[in-house]
Amino acid sequence: MIPLSLLGVGETASVGDVVGDVDLVHRLREMGLYNGARVKMIRPGSPCIIGLDGHRLGFRGDDLARVLVHVAAHAIAV
Repeated sequence: MIPLSLLGVGETASVGDVVGDVDLVHRLREMGLYNGARVKMIRPGSPCIIGLDGHRLGFRGDDLARVLVHVAAHAIAV
């Protein structure tokens, strides 16, 4: 698993875990970032924009570094 913040533009992944303090984890899961959710990186950086269930979500800071995702082996750049 890698942090969601490391995905490149257009890459998709599934959420594997959300780590951090209880309040942050709860807030991110309420937004839909729960285990198994499919996400797509629309714009990396800060603010970062991801696609989730037909919606776009914006994040600042290191919140996305706390979301760990599974990326398909063929999608990982070497």
